[in-house]
This record gives sequence, C-alpha cells and structure tokens, in this order.
Amino acid sequence: MHPNDGLIENFYTSFQKLDAEAMIRCYHPDVRFSDPVFPNLSAAEAGAMWRMLCSQAKNFEATFADVQANERTGKAHWEARYDFSATGRRVHNRIDAEFEFQDGKIIKHTDTFNFWKWSSQALGPVGLLLGWTPMLRKKVQKQAGERLTRFINS
Repeated sequence: MHPNDGLIENFYTSFQKLDAEAMIRCYHPDVRFSDPVFPNLSAAEAGAMWRMLCSQAKNFEATFADVQANERTGKAHWEARYDFSATGRRVHNRIDAEFEFQDGKIIKHTDTFNFWKWSSQALGPVGLLLGWTPMLRKKVQKQAGERLTRFINS
C-alpha cells in the first residue's frame, strides 16, 4: 500500500467521524477542491466547507471503497447518506473522488457525482424536473456559496 492510500483512508475515516479538523490536516495548505455544488474552492474555503458540513450534518453516514493511489494521483469511491438540511429530504449520494498529491498531502481534490440524481433526492420534484438543467445547478451553487460565506463570516 502506498502512503497516499493511507492519506485518503485517513481523510474518509475522519469524515465518517465528522472530524473536519482531521480531514483538513490531510490537505496541503494550497489545496483546491471542486464538486458539482461547491466548484473551485480555495484552501480556506475548502476547510470551511468541511467544517460547515461536519458541524451541520444530520443523520449522517459515509462509506468509502476502491482507494488507489501512487506518488502523484489517487482516487476513491465514497457514498454519503444524510438528511439534506434545506429540505429535510433523505439523500444517498454516490461520489467518485480524484486526488493529486504534493509534499505528502492532498493538493487537489475533485469529487464528481450525478447532479440530477442528487438534486432529485435533495430537492424532490423540482430537482427531478430541473436537476439536469444548468439553471438549477447554478442556483444550487449560488445558494451553497452564500451559505458557505455566511458560515465563514459567523
């Protein structure tokens, strides 16, 4: 097993415990994070996002598998089950993660998932009907960004 396999496993084990600080310690100080809801976050924003998500998680459960890494890159599959805070709806999201490493830390973390499936669960009928549209994705990204900014400023 490559040490970066262990780094990814430590990241997700910490997430299972909702330990944002331990997750952030896996990140390089210049990390970049991106996913369909929180695109192109800086290191400070990524850390705040994990703190926010971990502190506000309701009925949360995470699993991970298929961790693979070498000196430069890695990947994993993970799944999250939780109650979406804005609607109270139950979500089961299936995510594929890709990583890049530098100095023994994660320097780039990109999560991908099916936004339409996620929005159908999280938002109900609106997500089901409009989750495939760029309009809804942009609206969700804007709301998530505003929520993150409020969290950072609180």
